[in-house]
Amino acid sequence: MDAPLKPLIRDFAAAGTKNNRFTLAAALAFSAPMSVVTFKAGLGAPVSPSAETPFAARPYPALDEAITRSQAYLLSEQKPEGYWVGELIVDVTLVADMVAFYHWWNRVDRDWERRAVHHIFSKQLPDGGWNIYPNGPAEVNATVKAYLALKLAGVPPTDPRMLKAREIAYALGGVPRMNTFSKLYLALLGLVGWNHVPTIPCEVLLIGKWFHVNFWDMSNWSRAMLIPLAIINHFRPTRPLKNGVDLDELYPTGKWQLNESLRPRYFDFSLRNGFLWLDRLHKLAEWVARRRLHPFRARALKRAEQWMLERFEGSDGLAAIFPAILNSLIALKALGYADDHPQVVRAHGELLKLMHHEPDSVRIEPCFSPVWDTAIVEICLRESGVPADHPKIKGAAAWMMNKEIRFRGDWYHKNPVDVEPSGWVFEFENKWNPDVDDTAMVLLALRTIPTDDRARRDACFERGMKWMLAFQCRDGGWAAFDKDCTKSILEKVPFADHNAMLDPECADITARILELMGYEGYTLDNPQVRDAMRFLMKTQEKDGSWFGRWGVNYIYGTWQVLRGVKALKVDMDQPWLHQAREWLLKVQQPDGGWGERCNTYDDPIFKGTGPSTASQTAWAVMGLCAFGDPEDPALIRGIEYLAKTQNEDGSWTEDEVTGTGFPQVFYLKYDMYRNAWPLLALATYRKLLRGGEPGDARA
Repeated sequence: MDAPLKPLIRDFAAAGTKNNRFTLAAALAFSAPMSVVTFKAGLGAPVSPSAETPFAARPYPALDEAITRSQAYLLSEQKPEGYWVGELIVDVTLVADMVAFYHWWNRVDRDWERRAVHHIFSKQLPDGGWNIYPNGPAEVNATVKAYLALKLAGVPPTDPRMLKAREIAYALGGVPRMNTFSKLYLALLGLVGWNHVPTIPCEVLLIGKWFHVNFWDMSNWSRAMLIPLAIINHFRPTRPLKNGVDLDELYPTGKWQLNESLRPRYFDFSLRNGFLWLDRLHKLAEWVARRRLHPFRARALKRAEQWMLERFEGSDGLAAIFPAILNSLIALKALGYADDHPQVVRAHGELLKLMHHEPDSVRIEPCFSPVWDTAIVEICLRESGVPADHPKIKGAAAWMMNKEIRFRGDWYHKNPVDVEPSGWVFEFENKWNPDVDDTAMVLLALRTIPTDDRARRDACFERGMKWMLAFQCRDGGWAAFDKDCTKSILEKVPFADHNAMLDPECADITARILELMGYEGYTLDNPQVRDAMRFLMKTQEKDGSWFGRWGVNYIYGTWQVLRGVKALKVDMDQPWLHQAREWLLKVQQPDGGWGERCNTYDDPIFKGTGPSTASQTAWAVMGLCAFGDPEDPALIRGIEYLAKTQNEDGSWTEDEVTGTGFPQVFYLKYDMYRNAWPLLALATYRKLLRGGEPGDARA
């Protein structure tokens, strides 16, 4: 121990009483040398302790300084309009898809393509493949798409990098192992036959809600992707490549493999096999429809076109997400829209907005996240002590209130309740698809800011709260977009291999809503709270953790549940909650942080393992804070990890992906997470030291 620290720690220990909520262990943790906060001797100890000052109320400069740095950084990142938005960083597949699309459209910009090639090569793994999350293994869809894009761009197949890519793509199973949506893009270029792609009939829109399984039983995002695909499936607008590019080398045992995935089997009475026989019938119907003999096809096509065009309005492209926007652009061209038609120009323009151009590279975001990011940052700033009347806080609150959606969108088909339309979305504009998760996060932020027009804020909050609570599902949980979107039969259809046909209830969203309800005074006697608590107890894993649907993964789910039930003033000494705490303690890393990779979605054996990250450490820290023990050594080590890894400008560095799009298929690195969640964790711990509670900043 450094000599200058000895008198300080001796005095510090002597000052402890029965009210002492911060032990010598904490003093040692905060007094240890840390990389950025420059912990001089005694900097982390209480300042000028006096007999009159309650121990928990004394300031700790190291913690305060880390919080102040983080606040300053986040405030500096606010956009002039009042919102925050971080980049959503994804794998190379979006860039590869655009390369293929531009060749199909015959509108190749060679300079853009050069930068795309550079970006794709920059993400190639040593084994020659491409992954769908950092440090993950090569994945077949990403690898074949990247390989094809490079071939289309004219990279010689004898290039050593291409030879390695070809080898790993072949080893992964090649083209036959790709999912339906990936094969469909290949069919557009004549690289596979349309008979090798599951049929997506337009008539699905004509099936009424009276039928057990209908269009509205699909997830919100699947509906937006499938309608343009159904149009494409009808017209089959193949444009064979003129440069001789093919993928014949990526069929390990021959092209006959393409038939296997769609070949029904006799005497197999499974649902999956039944759908394969139905696909055969659909293909016959498609053959008839293209000869204008199908009695409903013209009507169904018109309905699909109208549905798509209608949802362009009030949105940054169809559903404001890359796959749906790209599919809609291809569908418009298949329908005969000219290149200079306003809708074609508009759809292409939305794709261009998602691109980030650098001198030697281009990358693409799947969508923008301003509402989500703004709400999270507001919560972090307010919880950490930034006053409600701070100009930037007030500006962000006004921006969020202006984003409330007062329109009855597609949610009404699954939830036709008598509730005033409200809600918020993830993106800038997407009026058809407000979602429960973003709404909960916005309400958690708005409740702490009275704004200059408190009556408007209160009315906005009340509408949003009623709208959100109306989406509780039958088993007590909440899902992302729709109510009771859980008919598992849809997962058996041949084109459901993107792992996103349903929108099931999940623990993380349910717990976030319980957190909000707890802060707003709801108790365990409330029927909705009671049902939600049953759902959380039912979905707990045997080891005490919870699955995280929208964040990676069990750390995310477990933290949110613990924070949610704590807000309801639940007795945290119950065995099921202590089991969750023990799981968090078990998976803490030697460096004091927590980390978990996306491979936990493939095999739970990896849960809680991975390099420590700022965002996941923050989640775990907040989970432990729910038990109210600031002396917990694991909690102190977690706080120390966040403090010592903070950069000089108040930010944190994080290379791992901690956000989830579609498990096993698509992941997101929310660049705002690395800087927002650590601030909330530090603020939560400081409140714990001072005897406060999260959520007590109600205004």
